[in-house]
Amino acid sequence: MAVADVDAAIARETADKVEQAGRRSTAITVDVRDPASVEAMVASTQDALGDMDIAVNNAGVISIKGVGEISVDDWDQIMAVNARGVFLCSQAEIAVMRPRQSGRIINVASIAGKVGFPDLSHYSASKFAVIGFTNAVAKEVAAEGITVNAICPGIVGTGMWRGDDGLSGRWSEPGETEEQSWERHQKTLLPQGVAQTPADMGQLAVYLAGAEHVTGQAIAVDGGFSL
Repeated sequence: MAVADVDAAIARETADKVEQAGRRSTAITVDVRDPASVEAMVASTQDALGDMDIAVNNAGVISIKGVGEISVDDWDQIMAVNARGVFLCSQAEIAVMRPRQSGRIINVASIAGKVGFPDLSHYSASKFAVIGFTNAVAKEVAAEGITVNAICPGIVGTGMWRGDDGLSGRWSEPGETEEQSWERHQKTLLPQGVAQTPADMGQLAVYLAGAEHVTGQAIAVDGGFSL
């Protein structure tokens, strides 16, 4: 099955769960690198669900490579999805929020957008870009009833960290299993000593969706790592 088909199936599964919870939902395939695709996504969303009040820009990709391993194509792909995608989506979302003078935009950055990590220089650069973009655009639209904020997840047990090809595998010490490396990084990097969860990110997203006077912020959910 092609990657696009897998992504569409996951989106449909998520939409089904939302509908099972008694809420309206729709699943739309979009290429966040393409302006026309993004504009079509926003239009389709409004057709299906009505006015756009809240947008969470969460699409992102990663590769784990030292600076000497990163190709120009690697760099461009990371920037195209992680930074260009946030720009294009925000631009299209603001265009439909402005006439109503109301809206909440939540961009997903990373603690790697606040603190650099080895083997992630291209990824960190893209997430630093998201944070800077978020702060600048928030000031630009602040008087129009639109807030723009960023969530910076910490260590979450996704494919970025878990598995032999994830960070816990790449950063394992001699004789250490991936699981042992994962446990060690939680204990050594995070003052709370435990990884964060998708639910933790959801709690902040819900808060930002309702916060009228919080804007331009990049808030870390990282167990105290970036204090």
